[in-house]
Amino acid sequence: MDRRILLTLLATVFVALLGLGIIIPIMPLYAEELGASSTMIGLMVAGFSVSRGICQPIVGGLSDRRGRRRFMLVGLTVYSLTGLLFVVASSVLDLMLIRIVQGVGSAMIIPIAMSYVADLAPAGEEGRLMGQLNVALFAGIGSGPIVGGVFLDGLGMESAFYAMSAMAGIALLLVRFVLPADHGRKVVDRPPLLQTFTAMIHSPRVVGIMSARASTMVVMVPSMAFLPLLMDEFMDASGSQIGVVIATRTLTNAALQTPFGRLADRFDRGRLVLIGSCIMAGAMLSIPHAGQFVYLVAIFAVMGIGEAVVWPTLGALATEEGRHYGQGSTMGVFNMSMSLGILIGSIGAGTMADLYGLGAAFTAVGILLVVVAVIATRLIHTEPDQPDAPERSAEVTWS
Repeated sequence: MDRRILLTLLATVFVALLGLGIIIPIMPLYAEELGASSTMIGLMVAGFSVSRGICQPIVGGLSDRRGRRRFMLVGLTVYSLTGLLFVVASSVLDLMLIRIVQGVGSAMIIPIAMSYVADLAPAGEEGRLMGQLNVALFAGIGSGPIVGGVFLDGLGMESAFYAMSAMAGIALLLVRFVLPADHGRKVVDRPPLLQTFTAMIHSPRVVGIMSARASTMVVMVPSMAFLPLLMDEFMDASGSQIGVVIATRTLTNAALQTPFGRLADRFDRGRLVLIGSCIMAGAMLSIPHAGQFVYLVAIFAVMGIGEAVVWPTLGALATEEGRHYGQGSTMGVFNMSMSLGILIGSIGAGTMADLYGLGAAFTAVGILLVVVAVIATRLIHTEPDQPDAPERSAEVTWS
C-alpha cells in the first residue's frame, strides 16, 4: 500500500470538505438576503442532493473504466468555480442552479476518493482505511462551520465563498501535482454500466449494504434539522448549547472511526451493522424524552458511538463488493444510497413532524432504523453468489 497516495487522498478530502463546511452556516443567510423563503432554501438542499445522487453511480462506473484522477480534478474545479459564482449570484434561481452544479461536482470527489482508498485497501484492512478516510471527512466538514463563522464575523459573508473556492483550489493542486495518475487498473471483461448496476441490484448483500447506508442517513434529518427546533421549544436552549450537542456527536464519531474501523476488520461485519444501528436507534428514541441539556449531550455522544461502529463497517463491506463490481461503481451506488436516505428523511420526517409533532419524527426514524437494520443484516449474511458479476483484477499499479 502506497502511504503517499493515501495521505494525499486524506489531505484532499479534508481540505475539500473544510471548504464545503465553511459555507454551511452562510448559505441560508445569503439565500435569505436574496429573498429566499424556507421552502426555497429546502429546494436548494434538495437540488444539491438530487444532482449528486444521480451522478454518483455514473461517475463511479466511468472511473472504473477511464481512471479516477481526472474525475477528482473536474469535481474540485467545479467546487472552486461555484465558490466564485455564489458571490455574483443575483437571485434565488441563480443559487439553486449553482447548487445543482455543485452537486454534480460533489459526485466526483467523495465517491472517487473512497474508490481510491478501496483500491489501496489490502484484504482484511478495509475497515481501518475507511475509518481513516471518515476521520478526514468529519474533521473537514465539522471544522468548516467554525471557520465560516470566523469569516462571516470578521470579513463579511462573501469572504466565506472566496475561502471555499480557495480550499477547493488547494485540494485541486494536491491531486494534480502530488497524486499520481492511475494506470494498470484492469477490469476483466468490462460490461456496460447498466449491466453492472443490474448485477448489483440482484445481489442480496449489496441491497443489504445500501439499505443500511440509506437508513443511517435518514437519521441525519431529524437529528440535525429538527434538533434546534426541539431544543428551543422544550429547553429554551441557546445557540451555543445547540452547537455543543451537534459537535459532541461529530467529535465522538470522528475520534472513534479508526479504532472501530479496526474492529470491523476483526469481527462479523453484519452483526456490527446491527449493533451500531440499534445504538443509533436507541439514541433517536431517547431524544424526545431528554428534558435537560446535559442529557442531550450524553444521548448525542451515544449516537456518535453508534455511527462510528456502522460507517467504517459499511465502507469495508462496500469495498469487498467493489472487488466484484468495480470500486467506482460500488462507491457511486453506496453514496447514492446516502443521498436517497437524506431525501427520504427530509420528506418522511418532515411529514411526521407536521402531522404528529417533532417528537414523532424522532420516534418514527428510530423504529425505521431498527427494522431496516434487522433486514439488512440478514441480507449481508447471505452467501456471496455472483457468478455473473464482473471481476476486478487484484493488482492495481500507480505511477
